Amino acid sequence: MSKERIILGIDPGTAVMGYGLLRIADKKPEMLAMGVIELAKYDNHYLKLERIFARTLSLIDEFLPDELAIESPFYSKNAQVTLKLGRAQGVAMAAALSRDIPITEYAPLKIKMAITGSGAASKEQVADMLRRFLKIPKEKMPEKLDATDGLATAYCHFLQSNNPAASDTKYNSWKDFIGKNEKRVRK
Repeated sequence: MSKERIILGIDPGTAVMGYGLLRIADKKPEMLAMGVIELAKYDNHYLKLERIFARTLSLIDEFLPDELAIESPFYSKNAQVTLKLGRAQGVAMAAALSRDIPITEYAPLKIKMAITGSGAASKEQVADMLRRFLKIPKEKMPEKLDATDGLATAYCHFLQSNNPAASDTKYNSWKDFIGKNEKRVRK
């Protein structure tokens, strides 16, 4: 029998952050929860970051995930958008690291490829494939597709965990993060 594990998937954002949780038992995934954190109502970017950190910690404390899978930021022509998205991702990662949860990042293209077989898939196509794979009734599907994007990140990690060479960057601790990102960290 394989060990049960829980994966928290996060689609970081500064207006809406999506999350999804999967329980894996006997190599079979089951959705535990998915949802969004609404951030648009906060005018101050720092309040948004605090909310992301606090809500990520509360999800960790409630569901006790073994791993965090997070979508890596995409690059925008607007440097401020990229910076803010990177900060959102960073505080979610910091929440996981504060609870010693290993982190794996996945590029958006890799997540879409893992779920649909196409890197050009729409959010709706990703959501529909997840609904089918995880046998989620249509009426239980969320309105905001950021939630299914978070779940897709967790599901991608589930698929990739059977092929460890296929996963992107993993961090097991702050020391590990610093060791793998020396050029990004001030000493």
